[in-house]
Amino acid sequence: MTSRIAFHFEDGLPFQQDAILSVVNLLNGVSRQAEGTIYHNISRAKKLTESDPVRNPQIVKPSRLLQNLREVQLKNRLLMDYELKGHNFTIEMETGTGKTYVYLRTILELYRTYGFTKFMIVVPTIAIRKGVEKSIEMLREHFKSIYHGLDMHNHAFVYDSKNLKKISSNFVESRDLSIVIMNIQAFNKDSNKIRQSDEYGQILWEDIKYINPIVIIDEPQKIEGTNKKKSASLEAIELINPLFILRYSATHKKLFNQVYKLDSYDAFQKDLVKKIEVKTVHGTIPKDFPYIRYVEFTKDLYAKIEIFHVEQGGTIRKRQVKVRGNDSLYISSGKLQQYKNMIVLEDPHKQKKLRIGKWDDIIELAVGENNADIGEEETIRIQIRLALKSHFEKQYRILQEGKQIKVLSLFFIDAVNKFRDSNAVDGRGEYLRIFDEEYSKIIADKNCQKLFEEYPQLFKEYKNIQKVREGYFAVDKNKNAVEVDNWESLMDEGKLKAKSQEDVDRGIELILEKKDELISFEEPLAFIFSHSALREGWDNPNVFTLCTLKKGGSDIAKKQEIGRGLRLSVDINGNRCTDEKINELTVIANDYYDHFAAALQQDFNDNSGFNKDEVTYDVIYNTLKNAGIAEDKIMELAESFRSELIEENIINKEGLLTRKANNIENITFVNPKLQEHSILIKEKFIEAMQAKGSKKIVIKNGDEEPVENGAHSFISEEFFKRLLNELSKRMSQRTMYQVKINSEAFIEETATELNELLRFKSVRLEFNIETGKADFDEQKKFRLSDPSQQIFVDELEGMDSQKSQFEIINYIMYHTMLPRLAIYKIISKLEKVNMLKSQDTLDFVTQSIREKLTDYMAKGVVKYEAIDGYVFDESTIFETDQIDISMLDDAKSLVFQTNAELRRAVHKYYKFDSQGELQFAKRLDVDEKVLLYTKIKKGSFVIDTPYGEYSPDWAVIRKGENDKARLFFIVETKIDKAEKDLTSVEKTKIKCGKLHFKAVAYDVEFKQAKNYDDFLQKIGS
Repeated sequence: MTSRIAFHFEDGLPFQQDAILSVVNLLNGVSRQAEGTIYHNISRAKKLTESDPVRNPQIVKPSRLLQNLREVQLKNRLLMDYELKGHNFTIEMETGTGKTYVYLRTILELYRTYGFTKFMIVVPTIAIRKGVEKSIEMLREHFKSIYHGLDMHNHAFVYDSKNLKKISSNFVESRDLSIVIMNIQAFNKDSNKIRQSDEYGQILWEDIKYINPIVIIDEPQKIEGTNKKKSASLEAIELINPLFILRYSATHKKLFNQVYKLDSYDAFQKDLVKKIEVKTVHGTIPKDFPYIRYVEFTKDLYAKIEIFHVEQGGTIRKRQVKVRGNDSLYISSGKLQQYKNMIVLEDPHKQKKLRIGKWDDIIELAVGENNADIGEEETIRIQIRLALKSHFEKQYRILQEGKQIKVLSLFFIDAVNKFRDSNAVDGRGEYLRIFDEEYSKIIADKNCQKLFEEYPQLFKEYKNIQKVREGYFAVDKNKNAVEVDNWESLMDEGKLKAKSQEDVDRGIELILEKKDELISFEEPLAFIFSHSALREGWDNPNVFTLCTLKKGGSDIAKKQEIGRGLRLSVDINGNRCTDEKINELTVIANDYYDHFAAALQQDFNDNSGFNKDEVTYDVIYNTLKNAGIAEDKIMELAESFRSELIEENIINKEGLLTRKANNIENITFVNPKLQEHSILIKEKFIEAMQAKGSKKIVIKNGDEEPVENGAHSFISEEFFKRLLNELSKRMSQRTMYQVKINSEAFIEETATELNELLRFKSVRLEFNIETGKADFDEQKKFRLSDPSQQIFVDELEGMDSQKSQFEIINYIMYHTMLPRLAIYKIISKLEKVNMLKSQDTLDFVTQSIREKLTDYMAKGVVKYEAIDGYVFDESTIFETDQIDISMLDDAKSLVFQTNAELRRAVHKYYKFDSQGELQFAKRLDVDEKVLLYTKIKKGSFVIDTPYGEYSPDWAVIRKGENDKARLFFIVETKIDKAEKDLTSVEKTKIKCGKLHFKAVAYDVEFKQAKNYDDFLQKIGS
């Protein structure tokens, strides 16, 4: 049997000490008295062995609590409460930072410091209760060393309705420290045994109410109820008459008298939990398939879906569109044939699946689901492959760093029979079969072999696949894995049937029994499969890879599930590792990255209480700090600032912006220090709330009027009007280009290149792996980075489409505008012409032909011709850039304010993309020979070219020989680029620009210049 490893607990971790002392300090100076054993309930008969109930010491003057609370909140940088919200106190601790350790040790500190003896730990689920039991067992020796031999294990017990005598004698009547651990289901109904009278007339419930226990609620959000109505569980706890209630969780829904906060952001920044890396895997669907993914139900009551879409001349791409009842997917897709006759059958509804019909066939999709099962099994295979690769790479890297840490990987599955299947010959389910196949492959790989060769003593049984993986599920009395009835729809232990509850309990016990063995290399088990039902029943610090194997991908890992792997790792001696390079959790999900990221980010932020309209202490602190307030003054000003915001109705007492938040610009601070920094404080406060995403407060820079960027007034003078009109004439005429192409050479060269491109190409399935890192922004908002991408491919058989040659030629002709005969000649020369029946290949070939045609056209442009009656609207030619004050204040924005006194620029302001363009403008503005110039806004004036529309950079009128304004220059600035360094596309566009102006005006020269001196040289000045 594998020896158990004793976890070493540190007794001086600052964040845990702060959490413990924050509760202990609440009672500083609060008067207490022990009321002895005078018992109120004397109407019933006493048993011979029965003693009187013993109460907790009573708090005589609770008013001191509020003063203490505010002092603790000030020290911990929390917004201070103005009144006690009952005797409820909230402690927020991120998953994986030792919440259970903290509240167990807080019990011992309250006992040692103030003599409180009656404690009740209330848990919402069996899984959490068993976790608490396990923690008490593991912490036994650690606490004995701190508290002079006090053995918590001897003072704590689990409530058992079949043995009420134990709670009466060990809890109600005991004069010593007594801790009872109870499921909320044991006393939240009138019918509970604890609330019924026995044969002596004793109601244990009344005795518990009399002794005023201190109640600790683990995960209170699970029993919170709604804003309108408290849950029966919460009401039951209040009926016990607790001396006070301590609420511990990482994901509080409500905050009552908060005394400590260690949220996701703080834990992440202080490296108290593992960093998170996310990988998503999904199949890339062949473009012939009528693919539909239901992305989201929108606020304006549409269904946003993702489908294939094409525009003339473009490639088929996935595109997200909004649809309602009777909308045609055929039209929405750009008339792709696979969507013909597909209609949204009814208006979407938040609570219903989206229904799409094609004749008698109906597709129903929930948010996040898609209709493409193609490659689903292979997607699961790739997930498992990635998990194994991640596992062994992490294990090797950690050992190479000299750390004796055993790596574990956890797989969440959606059904037990995916792991164990009694109908299969060998008893293996689908996922286990795939795992075994992939494991056998990876341990034979040379990269993996070096791990086993260099550390043979640690992996003696790595080839024994039966020992390296195991599944933990709900089990029956015969230890057979069973499905939990209707679990996925319930997700609430309180609603489980009695038998199912027993099955779940046994499964959790199996997991917890192994907890302290698994981190030993003597135990070969390293890959653990568990039903999602047990996701909150088990933690192990050495989980480095978490893989959710769920077909369809709509049920994704949430913060609580990911929390199973966030704890810092532990080595084989039981010591915590704090090396941030090692502590990283890789999450592998079967989903689209955008959907997974959006859902996970929302879940993290919702559970962390992030509210874009909440003015937190952090907002106030950063506002004052960024406004220039000295660090030592911020603490005393923070409360004044918050009070004045409440007084002016900018925020309410809960710290949320009101409808009058926009009025912040007009308030006058009373506090002299706030008055002194008033302008900056308001500005920084607005910036902070804008960054959080609030829409209840002005998003502008003070009371500044928008910057008007029009033409200078001198442009209306007769001389300048004539110049502008002349320039306008030469820029308003539109043209078309003519090309001369050698058709035979084009056809031959195109067919040859296509044959080469298709030589090693085959019809295949592609699987997209997207990887991103988790982080927090400055507003403490959880986010996932933009993903990097990797493609896995798999050969595909049987995807032969029924496209005819006629349909293939029509498709290419529509998207290239080539004559039918030319297309026929090209495809008749192809060696693998049948591959064009696949839409992906046809799309690839079509775009290759388009690119080749574009290159030939670019080389063959011979001249431009003016189009009669086809001109630009003169009002658009000289469009201006929109400018605001913040751009003018920001040196990085590259906005140039032209000098009106020099009378050369058309407009007051120009906005540039580079320092080179800015310097070019400054030189134009001071050049005495320049009569008029303007920067041309992209898209306001364009020249058609084979490579698309093209906009030059500048229009300049400058004195030439004998100081006569005879020359007009349209200048293309390629800053610091010599002509030899230009790309073929850039050269073609410049060539087209010259030919265009040659066609519309004899006196216009088109120049390319790398800087202003180069421009002057090229015009002979």
